[in-house]
Amino acid sequence: MPNNLATVAKLLTHGVYVIAVKDDTREHAFTAAWVMQVSFDPPLLAFSINPQHYSYQILKAGGLCSINVLAHSQLPIAAHFGDSSIRDKMSGYSWQPAQSGVPVLTEALAYFDCVLSHVTPAGDHEIVVCQIVDAGILNNGKPMRYSDTDNLDGADDLYR
Repeated sequence: MPNNLATVAKLLTHGVYVIAVKDDTREHAFTAAWVMQVSFDPPLLAFSINPQHYSYQILKAGGLCSINVLAHSQLPIAAHFGDSSIRDKMSGYSWQPAQSGVPVLTEALAYFDCVLSHVTPAGDHEIVVCQIVDAGILNNGKPMRYSDTDNLDGADDLYR
């Protein structure tokens, strides 16, 4: 593996998001940075998720998610939802239901309400492709970039 990959990978421009998932009985959320638009027609987004995570089970069972765009000033929110040791991540935050019924983080800049289309293996993660059924702007601000998080997710150690 290249020696400077951790540093160079941080130069890829992508934002930081809280992805909320829902099935019939459970709701959960996690921080993600690997999110991108992949189609105009139909409108599709894709994100990467570790299939070992609790949120993945809920996403697969319920088929619904919201992708919530974090503001530059919301690093504590990114840290909270990125902490896998917290079982009830939803409490302490304000949520509203999207058109599909999935929770939307009201503090976020914007959200995408999505329905699962399909999943594709990608190394130690899965690529989730979902169709946008609704979207909205919630607050004003500048979006957070992944490079703004420093080593919040511990990724530097994974490149070694």
